[in-house]
Amino acid sequence: MTRPAGRAARPVGLGSLCILLASVLWGTTGTAATFAPGVGPLAIGAAAMGVGGLLQALVAVRRVAAERAGLRAQRGVVLLGALAVGAYPPAFYSSMHLAGVAVGTVVSIGSAPLASALIERAVDGRRLTRRWTAGASLGLAGTALLCAAGAADAHSGEGARSVGATVLGVGLGLVAGLTYAVYSWAAHRLISRGVASGAAMGTVFGLGALLLLPVLLVTGGPLLHSWSNAAVGVYMALVPMFAGYVLFGWGLAHVPASTATTLSLLEPAVAAGLAVLVVGERLPLLGWAGTLLIVGCLAVLTVPVRRTRRVRNVSATSESGAGSLLPHADRG
Repeated sequence: MTRPAGRAARPVGLGSLCILLASVLWGTTGTAATFAPGVGPLAIGAAAMGVGGLLQALVAVRRVAAERAGLRAQRGVVLLGALAVGAYPPAFYSSMHLAGVAVGTVVSIGSAPLASALIERAVDGRRLTRRWTAGASLGLAGTALLCAAGAADAHSGEGARSVGATVLGVGLGLVAGLTYAVYSWAAHRLISRGVASGAAMGTVFGLGALLLLPVLLVTGGPLLHSWSNAAVGVYMALVPMFAGYVLFGWGLAHVPASTATTLSLLEPAVAAGLAVLVVGERLPLLGWAGTLLIVGCLAVLTVPVRRTRRVRNVSATSESGAGSLLPHADRG
């Protein structure tokens, strides 16, 4: 999804800015959902990714038509990615509903790179390095601290969550991280086998959106009960989902995927900050420590390591040019 170094004529700073803006938009989803309290997480997720995914497919319809032969040849991967897209929003938004915006977002985003590395190890045979092991240890420790913080705070304050709801929310966050890793891996698999990135993303997200439309029809009635509810649904579909991924695609045209995923670490920070400042959630010190550990996990897994000039330059160039949505386990 990145361009070779020789074609990177435009400023890298522009690409980085696009990624940061996308991360800020994604980080607003949990807080935006709280402005439609009468709308359930299934409806919010189906509206965001269902409508937004259809828009992505419509924008890429010509590319999809041109790549139909390659997509048909990889229909198993396409179907797997679409199923993951359909499963992600119910798990993600339910996680935030049960465990809170900050905890749900951080667990979902923080677990995705770990899940991606395991998938690549099992399917692609990529080795798990000491760097990955260190990152995994930080991520698991951070998730454990967030669970402990949520459980300790479950019975305090007005509208407190039960311990069971918090634990279930964290579990759904792990499911969200897994499905995010699966559809990211599927998209990368299609791209690495010759399918244009726009066609790959449009097809996977478009088919996933079709799976979400029945959920939206069944659960989306409250979105029409008030203008505020409808505005939240429109915002979710157009801004974080559609515009956010457009910005992300523009950014990937100018910076390597490893840089893009590192810049995307802004998302959980934005989500946690908005949850505290706008929603009024209280994240204990233990929870902030867990958040920092998960951010550290992502940094360990995504920040590129300098290589000596004796390393094959051609190999390094091809590796950065074939970047996926999530970092490879054997990078670093």
